[in-house]
Amino acid sequence: MSDRSPYEKFQSASAGDSPRGGARSQRDAELRIHGLNAVRAVFEHRPQAIRKLYLAEARIPQLQPLLKWCVANRVGYRVVDPADLQKLAASAHHEGVVADVLREEPTSLTAWLRDLPSGRCCALWLDGVGNPHNLGAILRSAAHFGVRAVLIPKHSMLALSGAAARVAEGGAEAVPFVRLGREDNAMAQLRGAGFSLAATVVRGGSDLFSAKLPQRLVYVLGAEGEGMDAELAKACDMRLSIPGSGAVESLNVAAATAVLLAAWARA
Repeated sequence: MSDRSPYEKFQSASAGDSPRGGARSQRDAELRIHGLNAVRAVFEHRPQAIRKLYLAEARIPQLQPLLKWCVANRVGYRVVDPADLQKLAASAHHEGVVADVLREEPTSLTAWLRDLPSGRCCALWLDGVGNPHNLGAILRSAAHFGVRAVLIPKHSMLALSGAAARVAEGGAEAVPFVRLGREDNAMAQLRGAGFSLAATVVRGGSDLFSAKLPQRLVYVLGAEGEGMDAELAKACDMRLSIPGSGAVESLNVAAATAVLLAAWARA
């Protein structure tokens, strides 16, 4: 009888090994994530998306439910050395676990609004945000404050990455991405559903802490560095600025998001 742990046996008959339209389309449809909370969140919210799992031996006790699920559903898993995990994750911050999962495609704005309940609601419109660590931090704050969606412009290439999922600490599974259509149509649809749009600007906006924030609000956040598009800011219903000491020009977009959401939650 082998003295190797049963968790060191790789289950080759994985659900992720079935053909799904060729190697290229499979790579495009899958995302490699790392980090304990990021992987646990996928397991909690959509376990059927997990295709392969790699973990350090030290993580076996903490991931027992996930490993048992893998066995029951013939999903491949392997115990590997930390050096191999670092290569798989392309990061030293893998926290002992890496997973290949199906990427969750953004829903349409029409479908999201159709299923959205009435009442108080906040969403984030990301105009050009691209840094994965900023995106991850935004998703973490969004999940913490109960944001209902991250709205992505029609032609934006923004997508969840492994680094963003790790920084989000599970928040990526709690906040869906919604793909917008044409900008003017998207604004009209949101206003028709009772939302006001607030452009977040470095200067020239109303003081966030004294502004009356609406119950249904979309914060529109600009890109790192350049800020948001001037025409988009002009088309919004409100322009808000976060007051500060003036010692620095502005907050990082992820830090600003946390402040904005805290103000909305407090209101």
